[in-house]
Amino acid sequence: MVKKVFYQQNDGSLSGTPPKHLGTVAKACWRKIVPFLESTERVKRIDTALVELYCSQYEIYRQAYDDVLENGIQTKIFKSLQDASGSIVGKDFVGYRKNPAVATMKDASVQITSIGSQLGLSPKARAELMQLADSKGKEDSKEDSTEKLAKIFGGES
Repeated sequence: MVKKVFYQQNDGSLSGTPPKHLGTVAKACWRKIVPFLESTERVKRIDTALVELYCSQYEIYRQAYDDVLENGIQTKIFKSLQDASGSIVGKDFVGYRKNPAVATMKDASVQITSIGSQLGLSPKARAELMQLADSKGKEDSKEDSTEKLAKIFGGES
């Protein structure tokens, strides 16, 4: 049996089973979005890496979010006060430090939004895809109408 090239495997469709290397949350994300993506008939097997990126970024976002829930969006910073012998005798509050997980959440969110848009996973992206499909259909119907009129009046299209 000859093995098909990657994009032709699984009849050109995305696999319903997530790749083994994805984490638990990314695999759950895969199982949720792949059926939808397949139903749109716009995403093909060749887009697997893009779907993997989306799912892995979602897992990164969730891990960062869990860290923020556990540790807060910022932590207090204290400066130790020492006496002449070097013993710590107190602490002075000097401000706040942002939890690095907040920046990780932001970065992952940007990636999720960008990749999701490419995959048609936002209301705006789906509307734009529908608009493209509608305009394509209108172009086809215009051509068909022009051809029909040409035939009626004896011309060629």
